Amino acid sequence: MRIVHIDSIDDERLDAYTHLTELQLRNRLEPEKGLFIAESPKVIDRALAAGVEPISFLVEEPWLEGMTQTFASVEERWGQDVAVYVASPEELKLITGYRLHRGALAAMRRWKLPTVEQICSGARRVAVMENIVDHSNVGALMRSAAALDIDAVLVTPSCGDPLYRRSARVSMGTVFQVPWTRIGGDDPELWPAAGLAELKQLGFTTVSLALRDDSLSLDELVGQMHDGRIDKVALIFGTEGDGLSKETIEGADLTVRIPMSHGVDSLNVASSSAVTFYATRI
Repeated sequence: MRIVHIDSIDDERLDAYTHLTELQLRNRLEPEKGLFIAESPKVIDRALAAGVEPISFLVEEPWLEGMTQTFASVEERWGQDVAVYVASPEELKLITGYRLHRGALAAMRRWKLPTVEQICSGARRVAVMENIVDHSNVGALMRSAAALDIDAVLVTPSCGDPLYRRSARVSMGTVFQVPWTRIGGDDPELWPAAGLAELKQLGFTTVSLALRDDSLSLDELVGQMHDGRIDKVALIFGTEGDGLSKETIEGADLTVRIPMSHGVDSLNVASSSAVTFYATRI
């Protein structure tokens, strides 16, 4: 590995870490050139274990020795030309705006996302994130999906990117363990109508998690899954505040609610998804 000590965050070799926005890193026009930034050794190690290609590393000097094993595995698989840029904790704080909890970042290459049909092949429970824009919630849902055996996650065109730095960090790297893709790609016109139609064609019962007078309770949904009336289910979760769109609720096969007490009308999407994933294990 090439260990390169950096004296200034203005070093042009750090552009991926300092001067490119998340959207620029994603590079929608040329996806094959897209990158993302992984933060913390745990997230980096899980990405590497999933076969994600590293472009470079940016590490706080005190953490350099602790990542020796990681660098050895990178060298074995990708060769000696992957640079490890080393900076002081103070310099890294200027880059991120805060002191890193675990002092390492990695620029990594995005991969070509599979089709919906590919990741839903053999799946019985999938989750759909509709227009969730808070990166922490995206990451938390991915972590719950991994922990509670969701087979795949589908992300609508206007939803936050699971590979955004904060999303991947909050997910604890599980974003590299749960199969996911975008349903409708980057075209907002393809959700919800075309997306729901595709899920139904693949044999899924589409379920909107929403508060409506005609909603089934979560227990009723689970009962239908256990007695065989529902074989494969797509659980759809809406954005913060507004929840699911009217078109999605009306287009889904079922609407389901989590019963509440003490006048609480709903849970945060990170919490409601975890509850639903746990209840629907089959």
